[in-house]
Amino acid sequence: MPGIAIDALRMLSNSKAPLSIKPAYFHKILPWLLRFVLESRRSRVESNARNLYALTNRAVEAWHVLTDGTDLSGLLEDGDWLKVYESEQSFASTNNARALMDEIGTPYQLLTAGDIQDLEPQLAPIFERGILLDDTLRVVNPQKMVQGMVDLFVRNGGSYRTFDVQTIDIVGDNIELKNPNDSLSTQKVLIAAGAWSGSLAKQMGNRLPLDTERGYHIMLPPVNGKLLSRPVMSGDAAFVLSPMETGLRVTSQVEFAGLDAAPDYRHIRSLLPEVSRMLPGVDAMEDSVWMGCRPSLPDSLPVLGRAARSENVLYAFGHQHLGMTLGPITGLIIADLVAGRKPDIDLTPYRPSRY
Repeated sequence: MPGIAIDALRMLSNSKAPLSIKPAYFHKILPWLLRFVLESRRSRVESNARNLYALTNRAVEAWHVLTDGTDLSGLLEDGDWLKVYESEQSFASTNNARALMDEIGTPYQLLTAGDIQDLEPQLAPIFERGILLDDTLRVVNPQKMVQGMVDLFVRNGGSYRTFDVQTIDIVGDNIELKNPNDSLSTQKVLIAAGAWSGSLAKQMGNRLPLDTERGYHIMLPPVNGKLLSRPVMSGDAAFVLSPMETGLRVTSQVEFAGLDAAPDYRHIRSLLPEVSRMLPGVDAMEDSVWMGCRPSLPDSLPVLGRAARSENVLYAFGHQHLGMTLGPITGLIIADLVAGRKPDIDLTPYRPSRY
């Protein structure tokens, strides 16, 4: 959004803020950050938002296409998504975002303190304002969903194999994938390796400013009864509480440190007192903790399309914070490209050659 550079500088000066950059990584991420700031110009924000909305607006439909009529549909729940604020001042920070949502046509509801308590009575009565987004789906167990999709693929005639790809090259009419111990040759390849896709794309003729916004997660144990009916984000403390089959998930943070740095769990663990303050009935004991690498480009749009060196190498990566949301619609788009059909979404904004 416009003003992100100033907001980021404020956050970097606050050790409790959800944004951090490892000092040793700053010189590597600086070119990415400069491009990111350029994308915060109002004209670019509006264009990028519309292009992102062209995909997210199809997300619910695409999830149903892949899961309806299968056992996987039981892992999806219809619902909504709630963001809460403790003061009018913190709520006012959403003015620009809400104006953009109004312009694009994203529906939402504004809530009072009483509305919030009616929706989520277990929340502490400390929130003055809220924003509710409906027409959403929730994956209640992502691990089961991903494993279930692999199993369904195999049952329908596909094969699944793990393979450590270090180099990719064009050999005659085929694409060859290699590591020091093995090779695999095939007619078409999709590079969808998330934050690890950049080096492979470079070998295929596309130098893309792909980096990772590392995000952190803590699972809290299940409780008897339902504390929350929907994901709830604290707009003040910048974390999300998401009820899952396996417990309550706490997610937060954007950390720039590259793919290889060890996780630093201090910030996410420091949020547990805030979680207890927000949701007094919670058991704020850590069941598990992990870090994930969100693959991000400066314009917040994914890369969808064909490689520069070969039309038989396709790209599908860079979905930043929306990988789970946009996975199915991306899969349907890529299936069209592989089959020689024209997707019904204009792929120009997501083309690799935009960089």
